[in-house]
Amino acid sequence: MSLKITLRGRCWLGILWLSLVSVAVAEDGQSFPQPPGIVIDHSPASSGLYIGSPSLAVLSNGTYLASHDLFGPKSLEFERPTTVVFRSLDRGFTWSRTATLPGVFWNNLFAHHGAAYLMGTDRHHGRVVIRRSVDGGVTWTEPRDAGNGLLAGSGQFHTAPMPVVEHDGRLWRAFEDAMGGTEWGKRYRAGMLSVPVDSDLLQATNWTFSTFLSRDAAWLGGRFNAWLEGNAVVGRDGRMLNILRVDTADLPEMAACVEISGDGRVARFNPTNGFMPFPGGAKKFVIRHDKVSDKYWALATPAMDLGATVRPAGVRNRLALMCSADLRTWEIRAMLFHHPDVVRHGFQYPDWDFEGDDIIAVVRTAWDDAEGGARNNHDANYMTFHRFAGFRRMQATREAIATPAASPAPSPNEHPTR
Repeated sequence: MSLKITLRGRCWLGILWLSLVSVAVAEDGQSFPQPPGIVIDHSPASSGLYIGSPSLAVLSNGTYLASHDLFGPKSLEFERPTTVVFRSLDRGFTWSRTATLPGVFWNNLFAHHGAAYLMGTDRHHGRVVIRRSVDGGVTWTEPRDAGNGLLAGSGQFHTAPMPVVEHDGRLWRAFEDAMGGTEWGKRYRAGMLSVPVDSDLLQATNWTFSTFLSRDAAWLGGRFNAWLEGNAVVGRDGRMLNILRVDTADLPEMAACVEISGDGRVARFNPTNGFMPFPGGAKKFVIRHDKVSDKYWALATPAMDLGATVRPAGVRNRLALMCSADLRTWEIRAMLFHHPDVVRHGFQYPDWDFEGDDIIAVVRTAWDDAEGGARNNHDANYMTFHRFAGFRRMQATREAIATPAASPAPSPNEHPTR
């Protein structure tokens, strides 16, 4: 297939899009709108391979790395899944594929002591693994055993591309185990992994696993279904926290805050004060602390004006920038993207970081293409890159935040809330 691409820059809501690919033309002459941002990768619905787990890291030399895994009926996500790694040498304008890695799933990229790392599981509900690259993401170690990146040799675990945070001489990374039953969500137990910053990250014995906490269906007055995809965040009092996505059947969307002991061994949760309203809390979100503003910032996918019949986790047609001074009260500062169709359009699983006055991000995007678009809003067909310039100055109007998403409820799919 050959496509003719028309590029146009655009400034909207104080957001500088580095470029917006506005229209593409297929071989048959039909045109379709391209997704916002810069397309890193595209996998059409007909492939049976859907784009998941977008992740982003900036190396010490300024190189950008991005990755995603592949899930869906043609993938091997339950056996030996695939993750694809891309590199940009021009701050995100162009990207090239550097590696295709088997046996890595639900992983995040991060940089540490001059190397790049990928950390996740070896399959859907698999073992915890970590890989290292010292050549800018071209070649990666193989997690063969406990001395080479196999951090949990047995068990079943769950995660997403979540932050790795340095605090009190350790690196911290939230995980869930999936050993609390067999039902999606209900089986997930919240925990944290940590390791000394100067140790060999590929050595399993250097890592500490906290206790893992089970859910309680009585929480939130019986509205609580599951928690998952936790963020390692340092609280105002210096304690390590795990702030998790919460699955409920209705609004308001919530997040849960689990406390981790200083040695990383014990996780504790108080349901009386451990929940907070969080727009987008029913889907994966990423929280980071900004030293310049001394605030916490998040990219999330809020569900708004749903009516009584739609689960918040199934609505993914908005991407919002939010901030908080205390991790308890969150303000939507900008509605970055919004598409009126809920069923086949989505901006989800954002991974991002600060770069000066900007935020750079990758997003799992469900959008139009030459084959008629994504299978649904969940089964994304693009990974896109974005730069949000001057993010600290953004201020959304009430009208921009409150615009309803007028479209029917999402159709069922294999992984309705992942």
